[in-house]
Amino acid sequence: MAKEILIDPWGAVLIEDYRRVIDEFGLQPLDDDLLKKLSSPNKLMRRKVVFCHRDLDVIVEAMRRGEEFYALTGITTSAEKLHLGNRMIIENMCYFQQRGAKTFLLIADIETAVIRGIDLEESRRRALEFHVPSYLALGIDPDKTIFYFQSENRAVMRLALTLSRRITLSEFKAIYGSIGSGKIIASLLDVSDILYPQLEEPTLGIIPVAIDQDPHLRLARDVAHRTRKEYGFVAPASIYTKFTPSLDGTIKMSKSKPHSCIEIPEDRKSVEEKIMDAFTGGRETLELQRKFGGRPEICMVFELFKQHLIEEDQKLDEIYQSCKSGALACGECKTAAAQLMGDLMEEFEQKLDEARGLVSDLTFVE
Repeated sequence: MAKEILIDPWGAVLIEDYRRVIDEFGLQPLDDDLLKKLSSPNKLMRRKVVFCHRDLDVIVEAMRRGEEFYALTGITTSAEKLHLGNRMIIENMCYFQQRGAKTFLLIADIETAVIRGIDLEESRRRALEFHVPSYLALGIDPDKTIFYFQSENRAVMRLALTLSRRITLSEFKAIYGSIGSGKIIASLLDVSDILYPQLEEPTLGIIPVAIDQDPHLRLARDVAHRTRKEYGFVAPASIYTKFTPSLDGTIKMSKSKPHSCIEIPEDRKSVEEKIMDAFTGGRETLELQRKFGGRPEICMVFELFKQHLIEEDQKLDEIYQSCKSGALACGECKTAAAQLMGDLMEEFEQKLDEARGLVSDLTFVE
């Protein structure tokens, strides 16, 4: 009997069978027909790192017609740095923002407090000094974005209070599995955040997330259907990225496990050391590599190329074919990846310094 799949928004489990996740949770694969309808899809979409969705086709049609829609993401401040998985979510947010989405960026300070024990004052400091400017440095346009802290947005708090009387404990357990009071509070606020842009006027929305956040989307869609007569909510659409796996290939990259991931920012020497130790699909010896070829499909360095470092599809395919043929040695790949990642970090830090100067001019919803 196949083991039950548990998707935990607060855990660190590597999903091995994405096809099974799609089947078990009623997701829709990002197929080639839909991909062709997307306007200039980004590299994550083209390479099926964004591998499934709910109602993306509805958003695509709205973009084609020039209709209003929103995109929303949240920041948890449990760590003082980002990791590469965060960067993919921001890349997808930027994609929709550049195509007309009304963009919301929230700081989930209450969720961070109840799940990670970071108090509101410390969350605010981390958000304003690092996380918000980091999102701007990675491409979010502050002039097209609405910002708020969960703890200060009274409309979100009131909606969470209302929804707390509409969701049963059995439903929480069915969606999340084992769940305590802190996780109930966090999930109520997450659903309220997702639906908040529709309080003024019901409208289409898209939520880009990693696959581990799907429980929040399932609950939000259930609530939207259940309260449609009262609020007129439209069930939010969503797209899902695969995890950026840890460099040893055993677990998703996680800010709570710094040695398993490349953080943002990170100095060039540290990045190089981590990449040089990364798990690859190479053979035991160079002779065997030349004879049988490498296995880029299980290589963590190739994943870095695919998800983060190589923009041109043709260049990525050349790396893939050279590895498969045995012409490319793992050491060469690691050296190239370390150089590109180091360049990425230097560019980020330069833009971060510039973005910090913009934060004082931002307005946060109360």
